[in-house]
Amino acid sequence: MYDNGFGIGRVVRSNKGRDKNKIFLVVDEIDEDYVLICDGSLRKTDNPKKKKIKHISKLNIISEELKYRVVHKKKINNAFIRRELERLGVRTRN
Repeated sequence: MYDNGFGIGRVVRSNKGRDKNKIFLVVDEIDEDYVLICDGSLRKTDNPKKKKIKHISKLNIISEELKYRVVHKKKINNAFIRRELERLGVRTRN
């Protein structure tokens, strides 16, 4: 675990790239500079986006359920990610 504030379960907004202004959940920390993010539709759980932390901004929302599932190695699928973003109030249904 790295002390950069971008822990697993953190809701983030992309500031750079094709996915600019889109909302994602951090699903893994690679090192102090990179995290893996997904949103369940544009970026699926089987192919998360590797993103530099300087290209994303933190929102003050953390998914405790996602953190729990990752720590306990429970199933995480795309529907869960989409539902979690909706539940946290940062995504509307498309």
